[in-house]
Amino acid sequence: MSSVASSSGYTVKLHSREAVADGTFAFDFERPIGFTFKPGQFIEMTLIDPPQTDSEGNGRAFSIASSQQHKNLRITTRMRDTAFKRVLSGLAMGAEVEIEGPFGDLVLHNNPARPAVLLAGGIGITPFRSIVLSAAERKLSHRIFLFYSNRRPEDAAYLKELQDLQLQNPNYKLIATMTQMEDSSQPWHGETGPIDKQMLSRGLGGAQNAICYLAGPPGMIAGMRTMLNGAGIDDDDIRAEEFSGY
Repeated sequence: MSSVASSSGYTVKLHSREAVADGTFAFDFERPIGFTFKPGQFIEMTLIDPPQTDSEGNGRAFSIASSQQHKNLRITTRMRDTAFKRVLSGLAMGAEVEIEGPFGDLVLHNNPARPAVLLAGGIGITPFRSIVLSAAERKLSHRIFLFYSNRRPEDAAYLKELQDLQLQNPNYKLIATMTQMEDSSQPWHGETGPIDKQMLSRGLGGAQNAICYLAGPPGMIAGMRTMLNGAGIDDDDIRAEEFSGY
C-alpha cells in the first residue's frame, strides 16, 4: 500500500535505514505520490502512538537529504539518547510515521551567474546534500562551493559521496575540513581546523559575488556569519538554518 494523504499531511512507511557515519543514521521513507519539494527544504515528522515519549515530544523537523529525483524521502540524524530517537531507531520496516511539509527557504538561488557557497557543520550537511545532488542531476550551471566541517572523517556523513560528486559535476567543489584529527584513526590529507577567512579564500579561488548558505549548530552559524561579515559579505547575501538538539 502506498503512502496516504490526510488533511494535515501524509502517513508514510519506513523503507530502509543505514549508518552513514559514527552515530549517524539515514532513514528512507516512502515518497508520497505527487509530493514535491525544493532541495534544501525540510519536513515535520511525528511518531504515531510511540511506545515511549519524553519532554522533547514526539515530533522533529528534518531536512530532506535526498535529491528531487530520488524515489524515497531521506532524513539523516545523529542518534541521541532521547525517546524519539530510540523509537525511530527501532522502527520496523514498513512502520508508519506522519509527515508534513515541505517547509523552509534554504534553497538555491535562481541566478546561475552568482556562485553558491554552502557552509555546513556536522549534521548540517543534510540540506546541502539534497542541493548538490539535485544540481548534478539537473546539470545546473551554478558554481557551487561546499565547505564541510567535522571533528573527524568518521563523523562526516556522506563524505566519500560528496567527494566523488566532483567527478560528475565540474561546477561543484568540496572543501572538507577536520577539527579534531588527533582523535581519528583514519588518514586525512585535506584541510584541518575551523572554516575561516583564509580557508574560504583558498577554496573560492577568486570567485566573487557569491550567495552564502549556512547550516549547523547555533554556535557554528553565529561564528560563520561573523566570519563572512568580516570577509566583506553582507547579511543580505547570507541565508542560514540552525540545527538544534540533534
